[in-house]
Amino acid sequence: MINNRNISIIQDEDGKPIVLINDRKFRGLTKEDWKTIEQYLMKYIGAFYEISACSEKIYIDKDFPDEYANSQSRIALKGARKKAKAEAAQGIPELVKIAIPQEPIWEENKEPKHQENAQNGWYRYYVRFGLPVYNDKTGSLERYNIFSATMLVR
Repeated sequence: MINNRNISIIQDEDGKPIVLINDRKFRGLTKEDWKTIEQYLMKYIGAFYEISACSEKIYIDKDFPDEYANSQSRIALKGARKKAKAEAAQGIPELVKIAIPQEPIWEENKEPKHQENAQNGWYRYYVRFGLPVYNDKTGSLERYNIFSATMLVR
């Protein structure tokens, strides 16, 4: 478990949850910083988190940090989305908690590299999170940028 995280869960006007990640631990991201993020994610290994919408328990396995930081989909990210995924690493427990099953919820594994560890396929969940935007001159909070993502679970 990771302590001293400034994370909260709020609801939008429609009652849908959003995870607010108030710390910007991974600003100024470079290629090498993904190793730092991978090490940060290692602190979650061995933990169980529950998806509130369906009471499914999610176990964080030892290969999660590498998959999160080095997957083909992460490498393809650019700009704000890449930075958002980096910052989202801080809110894994809360993102799992607010996850909503996404249609189609299950899909068959099509990647040869995952034949052993994803032989039962992938489950898809929808999540949203917000990151703060600060005024460059005053340093005060101006707004939150809200991102949506698909969380894949095997």
